[in-house]
Amino acid sequence: MKPAYLTPESLNHFIQSALVEDIGPGDYSSLASIPSGKMGKAKLLIKDSGILAGVELAGEIFKAVDAGLHVEFFKKDGDEVQAGDIGLIVSGPSASILSAERLVLNCMQRMSAIATKTHRLNQLISHTKAKLMDTRKTTPNFRLMEKWAVLIGGGVNHRFALYDMVMLKDNHVDFAGGIRSAIERTRTYLSDHQLSLKIEIETRSLDEVSQVLEVGGVDYIMLDNMDYATMREAVRMIDGKFSTEASGGITEEKLSQVAECGVDYISMGALTHSVSSLDISLKAF
Repeated sequence: MKPAYLTPESLNHFIQSALVEDIGPGDYSSLASIPSGKMGKAKLLIKDSGILAGVELAGEIFKAVDAGLHVEFFKKDGDEVQAGDIGLIVSGPSASILSAERLVLNCMQRMSAIATKTHRLNQLISHTKAKLMDTRKTTPNFRLMEKWAVLIGGGVNHRFALYDMVMLKDNHVDFAGGIRSAIERTRTYLSDHQLSLKIEIETRSLDEVSQVLEVGGVDYIMLDNMDYATMREAVRMIDGKFSTEASGGITEEKLSQVAECGVDYISMGALTHSVSSLDISLKAF
């Protein structure tokens, strides 16, 4: 089952916007050099090992560029690939293949990098109950694809945007006048506006955890920038009453120890903002 943000409308909007950005009034290199009606084939060549992502999206991009393009898939999203593997073969009007090439590669290279990193980090915490979660630290106008890639890599999507979940972070709490005020005002607002949204609140100390436990009315408690001992004590205090999320400065080196503190989720912005693209190319043959 696809997440709510992956609708035909959202995918089409992304693809059309990206094609306008890249092709504009015309792919003049292809139009000028390739004879009209020329047909061809190209293969998607994998040059790195990792987790492949963006295959389904590639099919939609080729279709949007030219309905006359035919795509034969040899790999699917989530497959482990090695250098030398062929992901797909696209055939049809040669100029159309080239017009779609860069958008397909840009998406697949970055999505595959995110899926690969998510999969690799998940292996480090597989001995715990913790689940790896993404954040809103994504590339503007590419969030849809980056969060999709996290799912393909075996991670969990946090809220998609500011409108589908309430997250009361430190600044919200401080501006609201404290934890109790922030939670109570939020619950009143949601009720008044007939909004059914999950609520998460950030805590920075055991005292703030205690305050949240006293007030209640939330779904998740974030444990932000806590050392291991403090985090373990916070998890003990919460005792399963609310889901817990560890966040803040969590690196690959710290990941396993954080997971062993007993949290339910670990959020890492690095899943989407710090990756190196997987080497993939499209070669005519």
